[in-house]
Amino acid sequence: MPWTKFYIEKNEPGFFDQTDNKGRKLSYGQAIHEAIFQAMEYDNSVFVMGQGVDDPYGMFGTTSGLKEKFGENRVFDTPLSENAMTGIAIGAAIRKMKPIYVHNRPDFLLLAMDQIVNHASKWYYTFGGKGFPVPLIIRAVIGRGWGSGPQHSQSLHGLFMHIPGLRLIMPATAYDAKGLLISSIADNNPVIFLEHRWLYKHESIVPEEMYSIPLGKGIIRCEGKDVTIVAISYMVIEALRAAEELKKEGISAEIIDPRTLLPLDKDLIIQSVKKTRRLVLADLDWKTNGVTAEIGCIIAETCPDVLKAPLIRVTEPDCPTPSGFSLEEKFYPGVTDIIKAVKEVLKK
Repeated sequence: MPWTKFYIEKNEPGFFDQTDNKGRKLSYGQAIHEAIFQAMEYDNSVFVMGQGVDDPYGMFGTTSGLKEKFGENRVFDTPLSENAMTGIAIGAAIRKMKPIYVHNRPDFLLLAMDQIVNHASKWYYTFGGKGFPVPLIIRAVIGRGWGSGPQHSQSLHGLFMHIPGLRLIMPATAYDAKGLLISSIADNNPVIFLEHRWLYKHESIVPEEMYSIPLGKGIIRCEGKDVTIVAISYMVIEALRAAEELKKEGISAEIIDPRTLLPLDKDLIIQSVKKTRRLVLADLDWKTNGVTAEIGCIIAETCPDVLKAPLIRVTEPDCPTPSGFSLEEKFYPGVTDIIKAVKEVLKK
């Protein structure tokens, strides 16, 4: 199918604008559901597999009703054998199918690392571009829930950002969730598509027609002149809330949402840092060797003399995720931590 016809660049309308009634609003989960539904209608090679994709809850509603519409051959539950099932998905992708493999949590992807890292990411490269590509989508839901603990709450995107050959997508809005998922399905590379569970209630204006957002193109969520905040996934929402509070104190923060980590829009980040000359990085993952470390290193390599103050990283502490609610409140950073970091870099 000619998927390239959807490669048109669109800017998100009315983001966080409650006065814009020109477009319909969908939740993050509804936008993902619509993207999958439209992709399956458009291309018979697209199918969905994963644990619970055919149950009444349908992975936070993102796969609800798909089995009834497209049949059990194209939407089916899978056994608790992540490595084997990922191998099956890779095989289907190599044979020109477009599987969307849904994992409840990225923690379960650790059981499929051999297939993802040693096969999916390297297949096309190994054959010098003469073999079949691997158009595989792997979805997983990151983030805190109900005290899920250290084995069901890990983000792990820092691990996947380290692997050449993968695409790594982390949309922060409903609009981006649909557009980036369409782009991911159209792409011929294996894609890790991570969704933060706290984003499922977020709503934004989402066009009904199919549209795409170019992979590797970030966006300025909020323009500012005093400090750059690069925020990943749900931390975009926290950063925007922080910017509103900082604005009351006369502090102008620029919010950069990379949207995709592989490929990463380095130029957008660098340009913003050169303008503000101060940098805060916000990500719900561990600090050591994580995404914030990589972005900080990019700034150190490309414009080492630009920063007026050392950058500050707002991340999870380097320890396993706690289970109790009171400990979670201490473990997960948010808007107050971002505000504190911004004020700290502005002191120097």
